[in-house]
Amino acid sequence: MRLLDRYLLREFLIPLGYCLGGFLLFWVSFDLLSQLDDFQHHHLLVKDLVAYYLVKTPELLVTVMPVALLLALLYALTNHARHQELTAMRAAGISLWRLCVPYLAAGSLLSLVLFALNEILVPDGNQAANEIMDRRLPERTSAAERLWHRNLTFHNERDQRIWNIGAYNQQTSEMLAVHIDWRSADGSLRRLFAQRALYTNHVWRLFQVKEMDYLPPPNTVAPPPTETNELALAELTETPERIRSEIKFGELSNFRAAKRPRLSLREILDYERLHPQLNARDYSKLATQFHGRCAEPWTCLVVVLIAIPFGAPGGRRNVFVGVAGSIFIGFTYFILLRLGLALGTGGYLPPWLAAWLPNLVFGLGGILLTQRVR
Repeated sequence: MRLLDRYLLREFLIPLGYCLGGFLLFWVSFDLLSQLDDFQHHHLLVKDLVAYYLVKTPELLVTVMPVALLLALLYALTNHARHQELTAMRAAGISLWRLCVPYLAAGSLLSLVLFALNEILVPDGNQAANEIMDRRLPERTSAAERLWHRNLTFHNERDQRIWNIGAYNQQTSEMLAVHIDWRSADGSLRRLFAQRALYTNHVWRLFQVKEMDYLPPPNTVAPPPTETNELALAELTETPERIRSEIKFGELSNFRAAKRPRLSLREILDYERLHPQLNARDYSKLATQFHGRCAEPWTCLVVVLIAIPFGAPGGRRNVFVGVAGSIFIGFTYFILLRLGLALGTGGYLPPWLAAWLPNLVFGLGGILLTQRVR
């Protein structure tokens, strides 16, 4: 790495660290004050609070990283422009694009970091935070009810199974009042009723089971039920992870999806395998989540392209006008990202267009404006 690149990176990473630290400190302080009564009610200790905010931090980073990157890059560029450093570098024969290579590399790297956070840490962050909130409460308290999802129904179209679950524990994967309808390729129907089910050693075990097997049409005589205390079914391919993705998908709405993608790519692909034939509305939701998850991390690279043409021009007047213009355009870009996800989820725009259009428009706009910088 050239000496110039190291200098530009150092002058950029320092304000980026301050911006991220400031955002994190402000968010933790505000959230701590607003939830202090809840923390006291749940009897959390200091180490519990530390663990709670650690599992919540990745989701915050995904939200504030592009904003912090925009502000830090504007500060670095305008500081160089105010001291005529950019003018001197360009007078030495270094092009503006060559000067911006460290910034573009940092934006690309941070995009990959956000992608990894979205796939590995963010999807289960809220559940982990809820578990920390409830760890000090006795089992008899009603707070434990948050771990149970009531009246869950989903259809595994690939394997022709319909699940009706009275209650599902998202922490232990325990089921209560389970009813499974299982149709075979020859048209026969297998119907299972169980008081309880557990997932152990990658196999569902059903307890207090009543089973009925119906022959394919035109047989209409209902067979007598068989009962057993315990039944292990390795044929059931539905894992707890797939059931949790079903719960997340069922909670999606236009308002929630407008904030940001809520499903990981792995969860989306698993859901597609279980539901090869989705209706138009559910397809719009799922496809928008998929494209939104792919497009969201690249906001870091896009804000770099937005900041360069506004922060790089020299001159005191251009500095202030450029900073104000870049911030306005940057926040317009963030608003359009959320609006696009809402329109795609509602079926008003094609999912790929809803997710990628703001990135393409503002990214190409930043490139064209940078080309015009003298």
